[in-house]
Amino acid sequence: MSHIITQRVRLSRRTLLKGLSLAQAPIAVGLPPLVSMFNSAGTAYAAGKTEVPIESRFVLWFNGNGIPERYWIPTETGADFKLSPCLKPLAAFRDQLHVLSGLDNAAAAMPGPGNGHHNSMSALMSCTTFTGRGCGGASIDQAIAQKIGGDSRFRSLQIGVSQESFGESIQRNMSWSGYERALPPEMIPHKLFDRLFGAREEGWVNRKRSILDAVREDAQSLKKGLPTDDAQRVDEHLSSIRDLERAIAGLPPEYRRIDPPEAEGDMKDWPRIAKLQSDLLANALITRQTRVASYMLTKCQGLARFPWLGYTAARHHDYTHQDGKAPGADGMDGQRILRDICQWHVEEFAYLMAKLKSIPEGDGTLLDHTCLLFTHEHAEANSHKNNGLAAIVAGAKGKLATGQHSKVTGTVGDLYLTLADDVMKAGLGKFPTATKKMAEVLA
Repeated sequence: MSHIITQRVRLSRRTLLKGLSLAQAPIAVGLPPLVSMFNSAGTAYAAGKTEVPIESRFVLWFNGNGIPERYWIPTETGADFKLSPCLKPLAAFRDQLHVLSGLDNAAAAMPGPGNGHHNSMSALMSCTTFTGRGCGGASIDQAIAQKIGGDSRFRSLQIGVSQESFGESIQRNMSWSGYERALPPEMIPHKLFDRLFGAREEGWVNRKRSILDAVREDAQSLKKGLPTDDAQRVDEHLSSIRDLERAIAGLPPEYRRIDPPEAEGDMKDWPRIAKLQSDLLANALITRQTRVASYMLTKCQGLARFPWLGYTAARHHDYTHQDGKAPGADGMDGQRILRDICQWHVEEFAYLMAKLKSIPEGDGTLLDHTCLLFTHEHAEANSHKNNGLAAIVAGAKGKLATGQHSKVTGTVGDLYLTLADDVMKAGLGKFPTATKKMAEVLA
């Protein structure tokens, strides 16, 4: 909030939850939080007899194939750490994030079927061993969603970007509702948009009309009773939805399908898709359609190519190993290419952070009220290393210790339990491989 307003009519929080809708068509457009919905300090919804605190959201972000530690993990610890080459895109957000290194992905070392990628992915997501077909338990995002997601339209959202279909279920999915029960990510922006807005109206399906046409009268009626700043906020929100419609409708036809497993290459413009998916996720979070989401930018053991970076001679996984695998490349070439790939990963994470920070909510922003966790399936990618893992926690103002790099001791499960119970207030009580709370990540 740009200023404190003490005298104004308070709108019911039910207005936010109801949104704009048309009874004759299955279309609903969620509203953003308006100034009139909060108390005078902007710290809680306040139209009823009791104030309702602003609820925290949780986003689990994943990139496959691990990292080159020398280019990703900062050398210095504490508040004076320097951003590594891979982390430079996060310069604008260094005070709102905490880089962690030293995590032990303990379940990946337990006996069981599968290769280093299968074991690492199951352990990273659920802190359980790979069963031979999938995760041995619920992933951390789903454990949290099962506790706090019940009063949202979507208990959780699973979002993806790279549509490659190589590998088994454990390589293609990051969210698991329980033992061997995968929740596939939605990778097609058209389909994610339709899911969020319930848009099945023929004009929109054929991309000839805007879904906003269906709720125009409802929007005008709402704005007549709003103060100027809230009316402007509604207009800005609807304009952002229209921009998303145009961007999605403008995608080439090939972006509306997932290529079959035998298709050669993965040469699409994933940065374009990633930003659309991040915009859609931000809309879902701010309109309170969900409080929990997972975001799978690249696949486990991913085989994508990177034409926007100029790397098409080999695939993502190829660059992680010692010989570089690209024609004429050696191990150091592969490490430098992997550095550039990981920097792109971080650029997309920075884009999501910027998007969340740009959206006001109460006395802060959507980023202030969202706990983000950025993970990889391996530490050093070449050796499939599962100890010394790096991660980033960000957002959650006042709840997370930020602006630093810490070398920690403890398991991935320790971190997950700490975020779930002390930041998200999910009340898990326990999580596989967790034996303690990781107090250094808390404010």
